[in-house]
Amino acid sequence: MRSHSPIMLLIVLLASAGTAPHRALPLVRPNPNTSRAGVLRGGVLTVALEARQSTWRLNGPQRPPMTIAAFSEAGRAPLMPGPLIRAGQGTAIHLSVRNSLSVPLTFLIPAAIHGGPEQAGALDSLVIAPGAVGVLNTRATVPGNYVYRATTPTAASRDAEIAGLLAGALVVDTSGAAPPAHDRVFVIMATPDSTLVSYADTATTRFPLRDSPIGRIIFTINGRSWPNTERISATAGDTLHWRVINASIVPHPMHLHGFYYRVDGMTGPLAASFQLPARGEMVVTQLLHGLWAMSMTWSPDRPGNWIFHCHLAVHLQPDSLSAEPGDSYLRGMVGLVLGVNVAARPGARAASALVPVRHLRLIAVAGSPTERDGHATALAASAAKHFVLEENGRRVETETDMSPELDLTRGEPVSIMIVNHLAEPTSVHWHGIEVQDSYVDGVVGFSGAAGHLSPEIAPGDSFEARFTPPRSGTFMYHAHMNEMRAELAGLEGALIVRDSGSAPSADDHVFFLKGINAKLQSLAGEPAHPLEVNGMTNPDTVVLHVGRLARLRFLNLTTVNVEPLVSITARPDSSLTGVGDTMTVHWLPLAKDGFDLPAAARHPRLARQELSIGETYDFAYMPSQRGNVRLEIRGNGGKYPLLIRVPIRVE
Repeated sequence: MRSHSPIMLLIVLLASAGTAPHRALPLVRPNPNTSRAGVLRGGVLTVALEARQSTWRLNGPQRPPMTIAAFSEAGRAPLMPGPLIRAGQGTAIHLSVRNSLSVPLTFLIPAAIHGGPEQAGALDSLVIAPGAVGVLNTRATVPGNYVYRATTPTAASRDAEIAGLLAGALVVDTSGAAPPAHDRVFVIMATPDSTLVSYADTATTRFPLRDSPIGRIIFTINGRSWPNTERISATAGDTLHWRVINASIVPHPMHLHGFYYRVDGMTGPLAASFQLPARGEMVVTQLLHGLWAMSMTWSPDRPGNWIFHCHLAVHLQPDSLSAEPGDSYLRGMVGLVLGVNVAARPGARAASALVPVRHLRLIAVAGSPTERDGHATALAASAAKHFVLEENGRRVETETDMSPELDLTRGEPVSIMIVNHLAEPTSVHWHGIEVQDSYVDGVVGFSGAAGHLSPEIAPGDSFEARFTPPRSGTFMYHAHMNEMRAELAGLEGALIVRDSGSAPSADDHVFFLKGINAKLQSLAGEPAHPLEVNGMTNPDTVVLHVGRLARLRFLNLTTVNVEPLVSITARPDSSLTGVGDTMTVHWLPLAKDGFDLPAAARHPRLARQELSIGETYDFAYMPSQRGNVRLEIRGNGGKYPLLIRVPIRVE
């Protein structure tokens, strides 16, 4: 038999290598969190998880894939977020975790589920070597919603406190209580892409992932980003119970369009030390801190298409990879948005057409605002913009880079014609208002109903919004396209609804916070825009009166100042930090997001309130003596650094 030459052997080996089966990484699937992982038998829930390298198509099948660590149940596809661990109160949980990664894995669950303290470091942990299996036994004692997660010894995992996609929901149901109808679990994740991970692991200087000069963070709900997130179906009159779990260290102010929701419970590190919603309190926006979770209940009573989303505009901002086809100017939304399609109840009568009592015009215009107190807004990305208000021949135009206040009457139908004199399309959302028809809600291409969806307002075009404000309170209106730049530019304003015959009082004051902290401008990717109150960096003095009750209305539509601290102090002058202020006055909480607070929350307390993006608060304050006090806006990090202040003179 003739032997093969060395060249022929090489050819044979190469051919064999080319035809050898290649073991592709498993593809990560979005997890709708509707099926519980594991096997429940004899009061014990047994769950077998595996952490392994997987392929994640982070922006859909047409985008480049990313190799990333993800959890799966043994023998099943990896999921994002990880498999849902759900047990009734009192259930023993037996967890086995196989580490198929090449680095050690630390698996973590909060000790609070079995009665431990709700603190950041109060965790049950399990360190698992590569190729090994670790076992963790615990008991589901305290009902609530929690995050389980895992970390690896990498810089990106250190900063995110999660490795890759290695996080999921852990739900403990109340003993003996069946889950309510329309009960859903939604898990928010904030995942760095491979560019950002590589940069974090190789950079010589440590920095938070969010401050990286390259790469990006992908925001998802149950493993998907808008516009590909799940559409939730409901019927008018349904009661929806949601568990919203923040499996990231990034805070998210969660806003519901068109309706209020009740926060039934809140869990998370140090949650008990924060000002949480009172029992029965209704909100349209609620902040979820990192690794927190909330249970919420709401009931849509009107049909249409509505959304639930994070109100931190930077978390909705598209880039060239995530933008929808055709959105070359990056004006749409991506990320943390859920769409809800509400059908009319069978047999229900269609709402009758509104006959407006008032007719207003909001005209979107561009141009530099008049310089005040030595400051003119400098926006490199876009010129300053604002709305001009017209009614019955009267024209109101602000002198600052924000828009005029709208004053409406409860129960009085109104027509607002939005006229676009800009060089780009726009839309307007009536934030907190329970508009009767979602067609006017302002979400382009989604608000409305099938065949009748809200259009963008093209340059030179107009759009009529008709609604009847059903309650008095403090609300706002703002552009809902290209939100981050539009709001910085000035396309937003206060919307105040009063009872019929109730004229504005001289002691009724609005404080609208907008802009961006200079230290945080790199996070938003925008040029510097100073923080402002009512469009001013050096606000005018507010005059109050001894013995007269003042109503103070606070609105936050800043860009990345997630939860600044608002307070009123009688100190002779402002200190650079807000720690240990013993001269804070007292006020009476009245309303949150335009909804009157329940009696349990209406009691005098120190005039200090954390005000998240998209929230409004009303307080009553009665000065007891003449003199000077100050409204201070402080950052909520470190020692509460002073950001801006408003002088108040009491006469």
